[in-house]
Amino acid sequence: METIALFGGSFDPPHIGHKAVVDGVLKIKDVKKVIIMPTFLNPFKTKSHAPAQLRLKWLRDIFSGYKNVEVSSWEVEQNKKVPTIQTVLHLLESYKKIYLVIGADNLSSLKQWDRFEELEKLVSIVVASRDGIVIEENFITLDINHNISSTSLREDIQKAKLPKTCAKEIEKFYKENNAKQN
Repeated sequence: METIALFGGSFDPPHIGHKAVVDGVLKIKDVKKVIIMPTFLNPFKTKSHAPAQLRLKWLRDIFSGYKNVEVSSWEVEQNKKVPTIQTVLHLLESYKKIYLVIGADNLSSLKQWDRFEELEKLVSIVVASRDGIVIEENFITLDINHNISSTSLREDIQKAKLPKTCAKEIEKFYKENNAKQN
């Protein structure tokens, strides 16, 4: 039973900002492991652009060289939208303390998350800075100097903002996907 950090999200696409967040979280003194948890489908969205299994593969490729990082398929295996509270309750069966890592862009909708009051009591929330968004004092702030949005990256895929490990593959997928939609 150890202390972990849970970093969940769509990762659609995964980018160097996500990698910077993981690097920053690994510097938190009592975090023994970071668990990256890609969603099958974000509870606030109606679709993903890249299939869940592909996003999972990319994340495993990107973080394969990290010894204290695990990319978990648990939410993907549920084959449905999974609220963060369910993932946290699942992980608390194996771990004693969880830091929940979110991007500052999630702060505006945080209180709308399923069973947020319960979730807030179970985890310590770490917020990765982004776009100059003000982070309340009751959260742990993680200073990240990568203001990258997966949404804007999907629209204008830029290889320089993708992790080198699978940048070509990610770039090719989104360029083909964008071509099909236009």
